[in-house]
Amino acid sequence: MALNKNALIRYKTIDKCLQNNYRQWTLDDLIEACSDALYEYEGREVNVSKRTVQLDIQLMRSDKLGYNAPITVYEKKYYKYEEEDYSITDIPITENDMNVLSETVEMLKQFKDFSLFSELGGIIQRLEDKVYTEKTHQASIIHLDKNENLKGLHWLDELYQAIQKKVVLKLEYKSFKAIEANIITFHPCLLKEFNNRWFLVGMGNKNKGVVNLALDRIISIDYDFTTSYTDFEFDADTFYKDVVGVTVNQGERASNIKLWVDRYNAPYVITKPMHHSQLIEKENEDGSIEINIKVKINFELERLILGFGEAIKVIQPERLRKRIAKKLVKAVGYYNLN
Repeated sequence: MALNKNALIRYKTIDKCLQNNYRQWTLDDLIEACSDALYEYEGREVNVSKRTVQLDIQLMRSDKLGYNAPITVYEKKYYKYEEEDYSITDIPITENDMNVLSETVEMLKQFKDFSLFSELGGIIQRLEDKVYTEKTHQASIIHLDKNENLKGLHWLDELYQAIQKKVVLKLEYKSFKAIEANIITFHPCLLKEFNNRWFLVGMGNKNKGVVNLALDRIISIDYDFTTSYTDFEFDADTFYKDVVGVTVNQGERASNIKLWVDRYNAPYVITKPMHHSQLIEKENEDGSIEINIKVKINFELERLILGFGEAIKVIQPERLRKRIAKKLVKAVGYYNLN
């Protein structure tokens, strides 16, 4: 690994440490964190000296790298960012970087029609639009849904690297139902996005099968190098084939879900199927339709159906029909319609 690559890893590691305001960071702590990060990337011990990290901090503070990082020392011992929300990843990219990005986009566009890159079409357009708006200072041509307050996205790169290198994780995780956070030993294998929310997929040590962990519920990440990674065979396409969303009720078979859709929403459901198994079973004279999807019943499916309100009716199975009806009756009870 080239020296400049090592330096970038150290800068990124120091940045990530100083973003954590719940801990006090000494110089020795930063040295240890940089050594661990380089070990993770290179797979061998790397001796990071005190002088090296001191120079890194000095460079990050300066404008040589364009960071001008507001790193301060308090109590003559601890390092922190004077601006709590600062990160070196938030600084504007240089003109040279923009030129490199432009060249990269042009190169990718040449391959977009090849089958290998067929799924990247939308990504290339979004990247091209971002480069265009940055260079021209014009309004974006492509507008995407985004949630500025979405939590957990800063874990994406670290988790991606852990999956790639097959590292067992020690996660401090607090589910929505839990009163307190728990430490989970986790063998990660996939990052999955659904409805603008990210999930880490893998297995724990308690042999409960494949589970999803929401990134916005992860409090901290550590590595467990003493536990051997369980390299289980996992086919995401097969695992998620019969579900809407990310919740897979393992052991349950997919059911034929028959739905009636009113005339106003029929074109929408036809052009944007609720699931890849969707079939139109009947087209009624009033413009309404009856469709069938073969999926496992889960939270996301119920939420999707409820989202259509009065526009969709569950015909079968009866257990889903009763669940949806019960939820709608409860919802009506929240309103005083008298």
